[in-house]
Amino acid sequence: MTTLQDRPNTALLVIDVQNGIVGGAHERDAVVANIDTLVGKARAEAVPVVWVQHSSDDIVRGSDAWAIVPELNPDASEPLVHKTYADSFEETELETVLSELAIGRLVIAGAQTDECIRSTLHGAIVRGYDATLVGDAHTTEDLSEWGAPTPDLVIAHTNLYWDNHTAPGRTAGTVRTADVDFGPSA
Repeated sequence: MTTLQDRPNTALLVIDVQNGIVGGAHERDAVVANIDTLVGKARAEAVPVVWVQHSSDDIVRGSDAWAIVPELNPDASEPLVHKTYADSFEETELETVLSELAIGRLVIAGAQTDECIRSTLHGAIVRGYDATLVGDAHTTEDLSEWGAPTPDLVIAHTNLYWDNHTAPGRTAGTVRTADVDFGPSA
């Protein structure tokens, strides 16, 4: 139901699952395992996997912190989008990559829930994409020391509000890894 013309395909978008971003994240190992399961399922179904990799003053391009975690192995044929802003679309090649693949629906996983995941979900919807969040395949670090809710609550709240998100002509929603369907939105 995307509002984008001639974009019937779905892609798995894996955001910022990098050593310096998920190293101390909530339930890191379980989330990375779920993302690995999603990548395997997407590849088995010939669904494009698009990787997003963040860099900043703290996550320097080419450093160990910048590297995608060793449990995940992006294939050289899979698109890799480099970004410097929370929204994976902002000043990146993501839209071009998705357009070339005729992608109108995104299944999203990765980190950090309260920054890049939320920003990219909203960025996708406002650009006309359908956007499904995999509720047990995203995570964040504990920022409660600075007044944020604990990570489990950040994740639960994001899953709740994205499951109920709506936009004209587009679909949103939250599913668990085991329930991901890479077919077109209903």
